[in-house]
Amino acid sequence: MTDEPCAEANAAWLALMSETSDWFGSFPGRQLLEHEQHVLAQELERFFGSYLVHYGPFADATIEPQKLKRSVRLGPPLPGVEIVCEEQSWPIGEHAADVVVVQHGLDFSLSPHALLREAARSVRPGGHLLIVGVNPWSAWGASHLLSRKVFRQARCIRPARVSDWLNLLGFALEKRRYGCYCPPLSSSQWQARLSGLETIGQRLQAPAGGFYLLVARKLMVGLRPLREQRREPMGQLLPMPVAKVSRRDAKH
Repeated sequence: MTDEPCAEANAAWLALMSETSDWFGSFPGRQLLEHEQHVLAQELERFFGSYLVHYGPFADATIEPQKLKRSVRLGPPLPGVEIVCEEQSWPIGEHAADVVVVQHGLDFSLSPHALLREAARSVRPGGHLLIVGVNPWSAWGASHLLSRKVFRQARCIRPARVSDWLNLLGFALEKRRYGCYCPPLSSSQWQARLSGLETIGQRLQAPAGGFYLLVARKLMVGLRPLREQRREPMGQLLPMPVAKVSRRDAKH
């Protein structure tokens, strides 16, 4: 990665992405991601198809589903990201992906609505969109108010509100799951002592987990009228040393 192409992107967005990635690299951030990766792996086992697109403001933590041929990371210029682009400018064709995963993208975003519209546009009819976010009704949601780091800037959007947005974009909610019932900790010893909370929480699926996962299916054309969504002006694809992808090429 070089600083030159980054300078052409939104400076506030780049700063937010850098600080967010650093937080996810800390012990609490890794704790949250580890629990999420386990739940995501379980859900992705039932999906088939060619392409999965994964967006998340953190380094590495790739998703490798067993029954999808190709998994692509896109987003900010961070290690593990294959296609670097701004949150409102995904360089992939409309209806190009079978599954799109937005992992904490809405939590750390300058424009959550625009990001969600871009993700929804990329899902083919009948495909699935998975949203992972910090649950505001949890110990994690409460702790972000006291955090002195970028975690304090997390939006912690209510899952019911995100569900409403998905419905307006032509998606039907299929499942809502929760995870990471242990509070944010700075010690692996305390995390081990409270591991029983995770077992109980997963069994009961109480809505107090640190994160929520929404699984939504894009309705087929003709099942219901879909309102045309007004899209904001596209940002620019950051000039990085990756294969060129354009909307025109993706449609052929």
